[in-house]
Amino acid sequence: MREIEYFYSAHSAYAYLGSARFMAIAAKSNRVVVHKPYDLNIGIVGVGSTSTRSRPENHRAYYFGREIERWAEYRDAPVVTGMPTHHWNDMTLANCLIIAVGARGEAADTLAHAMLQAHWRDDADLADEATLERLIRGAGLDAAALMNAARAADTLASYDANTREAIERSVFGSPTYFVDGDMFYGQDHLEMVERALRQPFAGNWPRA
Repeated sequence: MREIEYFYSAHSAYAYLGSARFMAIAAKSNRVVVHKPYDLNIGIVGVGSTSTRSRPENHRAYYFGREIERWAEYRDAPVVTGMPTHHWNDMTLANCLIIAVGARGEAADTLAHAMLQAHWRDDADLADEATLERLIRGAGLDAAALMNAARAADTLASYDANTREAIERSVFGSPTYFVDGDMFYGQDHLEMVERALRQPFAGNWPRA
C-alpha cells in the first residue's frame, strides 16, 4: 500500500484536533499511515523557530487558546479548558510507544488517537506509566511487551532519527503530513491532504 508520512508528538493539540479526520481520510484513500513521532521541542528549534513556551503571550493566547477552542468545536473534538495539567512533562516514552507499535507490525492509529484524546480531552498525564498501560490495553495491545519495547535502544534511536529527519525536511511543527513527498503543515490543511490524495497539486516540494 502507498503511504502517508505523519510527523507529530503524542501530546500535540493540533494533532489531536485533526486526528479523527486524518484517520478517516487515510482509510478512505486506502493509504497506510507511517507514524513518525518526534521530539517536538528539539524539532521546532531545529527548523529555526522559537520554542512554544518562549513565544509572546498574545501569540500563545491566540494560537494555543482561541484557535484550539474554535477548531475543537469545528472538528467536534472536545478539549480541556486551558492547557492540560501535565502538558510539559517528558513525552519520550509516549512517543516511543507509538514507534514500538509500528515496529511490531501492528497498527499505531488507534493507540496514537487514544493518547492524543486522553491528554487533551481527559487531562491525562502521558508521562505516567499506569496511564500509558491503561491506554495500551484499551487499544487491544500488550502493555508489558510494548512498555519494554518502547525503552529499547533501537526504539530510542528511531525516535532520534525521526527528530533529525523532521529537521532535515523542514517540518515546522505537529502535525505535518507528507503525501508523495509534498508537505502539509497543520491539521487545518487536511482538506488539502484529502485533495492531494485524489489529485496531486501542481509544483514541487521541497524547493530547489
